[in-house]
Amino acid sequence: MAQIDVYNKEGEKIDSLELKDEVFNIEPNMDIMYRYVDMQLTNKRAGTASTKTRSEVSGGGRKPWPQKHTGRARAGSIRSPLWRHGGVTFGPKPRDFNKSLNKKMKKLALKSALSTRYRENNLIVFEDLKFENPKTKEVKDILNKFNLIDKKVLIVLPRQEEGYKNIKLSARNLPKVKVIIADNPGQNKINVDGLNVFDLINNEKIILTKEMVNKIEEVIG
Repeated sequence: MAQIDVYNKEGEKIDSLELKDEVFNIEPNMDIMYRYVDMQLTNKRAGTASTKTRSEVSGGGRKPWPQKHTGRARAGSIRSPLWRHGGVTFGPKPRDFNKSLNKKMKKLALKSALSTRYRENNLIVFEDLKFENPKTKEVKDILNKFNLIDKKVLIVLPRQEEGYKNIKLSARNLPKVKVIIADNPGQNKINVDGLNVFDLINNEKIILTKEMVNKIEEVIG
């Protein structure tokens, strides 16, 4: 099994953790990762762009001039697409852009992204990571100890809890740090819905807690 060092907030190695090879050390499937990210970004589109056709533009009910004997081209409406302020031909209309992947493909994409970061030595595991109060300086201190201050960092925490929420509040003013609380608020439900492939590959360093590692292995292992 793959192994990784476990650190405390002071940056000291205190333990090592075995990782499931089927989650953190598979051969990454780039095609599935692309499909997952394409689905994520596509599903963010609102699909509300809209233009008016000649039948929807106000005005234009009267023929602007007689059909013949004026010396000008024939015109049936001042709202023709050929006219200024006329309708739009083949313009966008509201539509649903949503795409989907089956569960197996989503799990494979997550495993591929996690394995990529593990093989690059860009995965950092903490024993636990909680703050009593929101303090941006404390997050900066942790980043400094691991030489992460100028790198894009994703911190993934296991559940909605005061100590973890304080981490999220502490990091919100740091432009290169993103915190995800991967939790389902439903009672007795465990999942990693907050964890996604785009964030895993869009951030260079990934910080997890031991509990988060166990949760990931339980859900997608």
